[in-house]
Amino acid sequence: MPATMQCHIVSAEEEIYAGRIAMLSVTGSVGELGILPGHAPLLTGIRPGAVRLRDEDGEEDVFFASGGYLEVQPGIVTVLADTALRADDIDEAAALEARQEAERALSEAAAEIDYGRVEAQLAAATAQQRTLEELRKLRR
Repeated sequence: MPATMQCHIVSAEEEIYAGRIAMLSVTGSVGELGILPGHAPLLTGIRPGAVRLRDEDGEEDVFFASGGYLEVQPGIVTVLADTALRADDIDEAAALEARQEAERALSEAAAEIDYGRVEAQLAAATAQQRTLEELRKLRR
């Protein structure tokens, strides 16, 4: 079995990661997924949150994906997300503000509110904060 596999993390705007990795973990539509070299082919939705990679040298890195899809093929794994960025690039203050704004909009319960949109904003802001927590744990 190979020790590494090629990985690509792609957002709608750009590819933010390409390289050889030994492991990837992400939250799929039905739970946590750990992908190692030799994993069976897979196509699944992913939830907003952290994407953790361990490279061939054992170094770990954390990214944020707003949701999207994970594709696993022999020797290659691809994360396709509407928005993806390195956890270091998340603006913590903006994520906290977005979460508070979404919570405020939901609590006001106005008839004209688009609950689906507000809940999606809340989920994304919460996922960004969880991603930052993952990054902090990694650096301890």
